[in-house]
Amino acid sequence: MSLKRQLFLASLLMLLIPWAGLKFVLELDNALRAQAIQQLDEKGVRLAELAGDLMLGAPVVEGAEAIYAIPTDQSPKVDGFTTTWPGFNENEEQLPWQFTPGQNNLRWLAVSNDRYFYLLVQKRDQGLHPYKPNNPEQPYDRFDLVLESPANDLEQSSHPRKWLIRTTAPGANVPALIDGDANKPDRQLAVAWEDLGSRWQLELRMPKPVPGSRLGFQALQTGENPRTQGTSISPPPMLVQRSTDLERALKSQLSDGQQITVMEPAGWVVAHTQPDATGQTPDFDTFSASQILEQITLNALGSLVRLYQPEPKKLAETSLQLHTGGLPEHRLVKQEGTLWLATEHSFFGGRSLLLKQSLDQLLSVSGSALGSVLARSLLIILALTLVLLGYASWLSWRISRLQRLVSASVDDDGRIREAIPPARSRDELGQLQQHFGQMVSRLQSYNHYLESFSRRLSHELKTPVAVVRSSLENLAHNHSEEERQQYLKRASSATERLRRILYSMSEAARLEQSFDQADKEDFNLAEVVSQATAAYQQLAPEYNFHCQIPETTCPLRGSPEMLVQMLDKLADNARDFTPEGGAIEVCLKQYADHYQLEVFNEGSSLPTGSGVDIFSAFVSHREGKTEGHLGQGLLIVRLIADFHGGRVEAQNHHRNGIDGVCFRVIIPKLYNESRTDP
Repeated sequence: MSLKRQLFLASLLMLLIPWAGLKFVLELDNALRAQAIQQLDEKGVRLAELAGDLMLGAPVVEGAEAIYAIPTDQSPKVDGFTTTWPGFNENEEQLPWQFTPGQNNLRWLAVSNDRYFYLLVQKRDQGLHPYKPNNPEQPYDRFDLVLESPANDLEQSSHPRKWLIRTTAPGANVPALIDGDANKPDRQLAVAWEDLGSRWQLELRMPKPVPGSRLGFQALQTGENPRTQGTSISPPPMLVQRSTDLERALKSQLSDGQQITVMEPAGWVVAHTQPDATGQTPDFDTFSASQILEQITLNALGSLVRLYQPEPKKLAETSLQLHTGGLPEHRLVKQEGTLWLATEHSFFGGRSLLLKQSLDQLLSVSGSALGSVLARSLLIILALTLVLLGYASWLSWRISRLQRLVSASVDDDGRIREAIPPARSRDELGQLQQHFGQMVSRLQSYNHYLESFSRRLSHELKTPVAVVRSSLENLAHNHSEEERQQYLKRASSATERLRRILYSMSEAARLEQSFDQADKEDFNLAEVVSQATAAYQQLAPEYNFHCQIPETTCPLRGSPEMLVQMLDKLADNARDFTPEGGAIEVCLKQYADHYQLEVFNEGSSLPTGSGVDIFSAFVSHREGKTEGHLGQGLLIVRLIADFHGGRVEAQNHHRNGIDGVCFRVIIPKLYNESRTDP
């Protein structure tokens, strides 16, 4: 799996934060719904008692005839035109018309405001037949109206009031005759009667009847059966109107997000109210980016909460009648596209009160703070995910680039084609690129050495092999015993040289194996260095060896034989690069916690910028030397220094006006004897 995918999966774990928040919101929503239902029940009981005290008149039971007056804040004009009637448009079928059961040719629409009651009646099967005073026997259209006030009304008599409406011509200002007496027109009633060709239309305005009144009317031609041409006249149907006093009283008791509906037993809505909206809805254009994200999160939170809620019961979406049919146990209902918590209570006369609490309001209470936290959490998670993906892409690009550099540096045959450029960054990948660059440089030097190794080895082996071959050939053609012995001696000498070459090749490997069996002993390092330097001067008098050691003893626990072998390699290396008559200085210094052994020789300097560790295997810089070297000497020096817990280093040095190379071996005085591995 790629690094980018791993970081992406790791960033997904941060989604546990909003998941835990959602679980908390769901639990909080259940607790708040249970608490809200309890509070709604308690408030519903109180409001039902209040509604029972304010409701007047007999209840309208199921199946009873009734005229429902739709509440309005407008004042329709009684002028024969319906443009001022609330909600009236060309598509008249959309209006809440009322009909006589079994008869659809006569329909009516009743509305009321605080002062007046309005009635719009249409008869659709015939045009208007006006009343002709000069021919009263001719059939004409008449409209009978009856109003019966409740018996406990003190302002008006409970005796029914009757009006006869007829017109001599279509138009407004049609008189309403009290008890049909042509001499008693009622100036409080305004009537307009229009002939629309295939139908006629009547508009009526009268003072608003008191609650509990009954209103009946019939529209017929003289000679027709009145029972089939409108509502009942005796007794008149109940006039159902919204009770503004009840709505004001209930409205003052409601909280934000609540609605209340009072219904007659027949389902007619006699009161419906909700508290005024507090504050203005903020304009979306004024939202900041964080507020927009917060609102989106809150909406998403509400949708998720609704997924885990029980299925709500749908209520009829009408403002005229409402039949709940009983509420479910979870009290969740849906009306007009909004989810509510509802509680229903019955009171005097079989009337019922429905109290609802908006779930959006509850979610706003429970989720506003947490929604803000979740919104910010999602924003932070999104930002962190993008940062992690960007960082992973950047790391992936750097790793791919390093892979391309490494692949481009080595060809298919394993040869080094080009060096890896140094890294600019100093992090782990930069260090990895730096190490790869060093590795490629070392491999390049190793390859260069290995390419010349066969040439060097061939050069070393060519002479003794040629001597052996020529000696054997001459031995076969000579019969003189003296010459035969001479050729045998030459062949034996060449064979010994071959043995030494092969021994040198395996010397480092044997040395590493001997570390496990080496015994350590206490000895004086200064004495060993002094004796070895004196021996080198005798073996190579053409060089000037100088030895400088401390006057005191230098006790050390280790292997004196191995240290002498290390000095041999350093001395051999110094002789190879020092011209005849040159100086080779061996210096031993004593410090508080370690010894420092230096071997300085004048002559050529170490190459700079090669990037190759000269203390590694098969590394040699003896270009052009007649004697081949396999690059094992300095490796042996490093192995012996490691065995004694020390380290070795080499650098170009200027001493006493002479340029040369100084090899320095640092050996600690207190060395852990348990460490025997190089």
